[in-house]
Amino acid sequence: MGILTNIVAAEEDEYAAIGESLRPVDEWSGIERRGIDTAKIATLHCLLTGDEFEEAVGSYEPVYVADEGALVLRIADEVMERLATLDEEALELVAEELAATEEYEMEQWEAADVQAMVFELADLARLAESQGQVLFVWMHPLLT
Repeated sequence: MGILTNIVAAEEDEYAAIGESLRPVDEWSGIERRGIDTAKIATLHCLLTGDEFEEAVGSYEPVYVADEGALVLRIADEVMERLATLDEEALELVAEELAATEEYEMEQWEAADVQAMVFELADLARLAESQGQVLFVWMHPLLT
């Protein structure tokens, strides 16, 4: 079973609406990817903040659980700020390190796909910051 993930910029209090949405990227600015789970989000968190993995994972308890299986997580402010402020060269380094982690290597993510995702996340973080919003991660299990 896979996971469909939408990462969206939204107002702080919109997490329930995101959780109930069938496809949040249709309603909020965001990106859609398959296979991004809590461990991958926590790994990115660690690379951007220097936190330990166990500490990072603890930061990503669901803020909303929908009846049909969707989970909503809130990306830590510190992670959003780092994504929003890093320049292109620094983002490339983060993407390279992320692609080399166990979480991404085990699922055979291509380095170019990881880099594209990191750059899209940075753009989304800048948008959210400019609008006083936060980033939410909507994850829904795919029945395969």
